[in-house]
Amino acid sequence: MADLPLLSPVVAGLWRLDQWELTPEERARWIHRALELGLTTLDLAEIYGGYSCHARVGEALRADPGLRDRLRIVTKFGIEVPKDTRPGVRVHHYDTSAGRLRASVEDALRELGTDRLDLLLVHRWDPLVDAAELAEACAAEQAAGRVLHFGVSNFAPSTMRLMHATLPGGLATNQVEMHPLHLAAFEDGTTDLAQELDLPLMAWSPLAGGRLFQAEDAQALRVRTALEEVAGRHGAEVDQVAFAFLLRHPARVHPITGTGNLERLARQAAAVDLQLDREDWFTLWTASKGEPLP
Repeated sequence: MADLPLLSPVVAGLWRLDQWELTPEERARWIHRALELGLTTLDLAEIYGGYSCHARVGEALRADPGLRDRLRIVTKFGIEVPKDTRPGVRVHHYDTSAGRLRASVEDALRELGTDRLDLLLVHRWDPLVDAAELAEACAAEQAAGRVLHFGVSNFAPSTMRLMHATLPGGLATNQVEMHPLHLAAFEDGTTDLAQELDLPLMAWSPLAGGRLFQAEDAQALRVRTALEEVAGRHGAEVDQVAFAFLLRHPARVHPITGTGNLERLARQAAAVDLQLDREDWFTLWTASKGEPLP
C-alpha cells in the first residue's frame, strides 16, 4: 500500500450502494473492476444508505478478502439523523465529540471487517466542535493505527484552515461540491487554500446529480451546450468533459463518480487521459457564469 497514492485520480463513491441491488459477490466484482480501471479509492460515509453503507461494503470485502489491501478506504462521520437504526437520536444534528468519533471508528472497523481506515473525514462543520478535543481523539486513533489520515468534508476555507492547524498531520483533503454548475469552491478561497496548504480536494457530485444532463434552466442549458461543444472537439463524452474540467485544475481535484454502471464507470475513469486546454476550460466557465470574462 505504501506505493499507492492516498487518493486515486477518480474516486469510486458508494453513496448509492444500497440502491444497486447487488449481492456481496457482485459488489466484490464491481470493486475488482474499479481497481482494474485505476479507481483504488472508495468513498464511503457512515450515513450513506441509511447507515448501511459500511456493512454492505464489509460483506463485499469478506466475500473476497484479498480486496482490502488493494484499496484506500475513505469514510466520514459526524452526521446524526433520527432513524430506526439510531434510536437515541432525537433531531438531525452534527456531533464531532471525542466519544462520537471513537464510536464511529469502532462501528466502521467492525462493519467493514478491517483493522484500519485509510482516511476519515469530518462530514460537516459542527458549530459546537471543540477543536482541541477532536484533535486529541484523532491523535489517539492515529497512534493506535486505526485511522491513518484525517480530512474534512464541506468545510469553508476558515474552518478548513483551523482543522489543518489542529488535526494530527494536518488535513489530507477537503471534500466539497464541485462541478460546472457549482463554481463556489473556485471563488470562495477553497482552491486557493488547497494550493497554499498543498492538499488535494475531493469533488462530490461532479455531474451535479444528473442536472448536467436533465435540467432545463438557463445555466444548465448553456453548460450542456458548452460540454457538447468541447466533447465534440475531443471525440469524448459529456460526462468525461465534466470530469476533465475538475481534473484540469492545479488544486489537484479528485472527482468522485457515483455510478454503479460499469460501462459509465470505465468512461469516467478514462477522463484522466482527456486533456482540456485553457480555452476549453474557460468555455465551460463562461457558460456556467452566463457572461463573458471582465
